[in-house]
Amino acid sequence: MSAPPLPDIFGNYALGDFVEVVSPAAISWLPQTAGWAVLAALLAVLLLRYGWRRLRHWYRNRYRREALARLRVIAQSAQQDTLVELNKLLKLTALAAYSREQVARLSGQEWVAFLNQRCASPPFSPEHGRLLAQGVYEGAAVSDATRQALHGACLAWVENHRGAADV
Repeated sequence: MSAPPLPDIFGNYALGDFVEVVSPAAISWLPQTAGWAVLAALLAVLLLRYGWRRLRHWYRNRYRREALARLRVIAQSAQQDTLVELNKLLKLTALAAYSREQVARLSGQEWVAFLNQRCASPPFSPEHGRLLAQGVYEGAAVSDATRQALHGACLAWVENHRGAADV
């Protein structure tokens, strides 16, 4: 069943000759002056530069992330040769951050002094320095508390040292 047909004149007869008001065209959100385009280009360049610098910083610090991961592994394993492993890790990290000429020849107290000089606040106490410098060669027994403190100092050095690129 369908509705009956509508008459030709339908609705309000008083509004028969009424013409609907036409809305104006939508206003564009695009800037109309050259100044806005210049500002947008400048902001794009600044954002690209910032992104590039952050990416370069992230890439240059990949050795730190790897060293921190190795430190976590060393901390979880209770080995007797922790001093040897920590010293190897510190040497590899320093070789990644600084030139081979600066790092490769260092040993003993000179090595510990080099590590302490590269941080704003020296992470290695004299006891830690003695363990790193001579404990490896003497085969010194290290208590768990000292091992954890030395691990914390190594962690602080890896996180906070100033690399050659940072200077």
